[in-house]
Amino acid sequence: MAEEVILTKEGKEELEKRLEYLKLTKRAEITERIKIAREFGDLSENAEYDAAKNEQAMIEGEILEIENKLKYAVIIKDSSSKKGVVSLGSKVVFTVDGEDFSYEIVGTTEADVEQNRISNESPIGNALLGRRVGESFSAVTPSGTVNILIKEVK
Repeated sequence: MAEEVILTKEGKEELEKRLEYLKLTKRAEITERIKIAREFGDLSENAEYDAAKNEQAMIEGEILEIENKLKYAVIIKDSSSKKGVVSLGSKVVFTVDGEDFSYEIVGTTEADVEQNRISNESPIGNALLGRRVGESFSAVTPSGTVNILIKEVK
């Protein structure tokens, strides 16, 4: 069995929308580009045809990847049942060596530091799991050991 893919409800919906767009819109667009490129003649020296076929392969690869993620998707449950304890889906406010951070703990598919979402498999995300508000601990990261204090869990 393939490895499960941890997603939020919103993350699953975004993947489903992307999949629908790729299947219904992008496939039709690339099919049309290939059709037009074929009309240019000799396919062995047809750059437009080669580019369109390469794009088609990338689109089909992305479709397969998304379908696989959705097939093995596990939706994060509402974390409010464990108030004060960090779990998947929790929004955590914490201090690392005196600097405040606020992140949501999500699966690797949805991790995006710019959107304040860190993976449960990242060094800090993993170290936060199961911890409680007020807890202080050290975590090993690629840049060294850091001291963390959990201030709030939502």
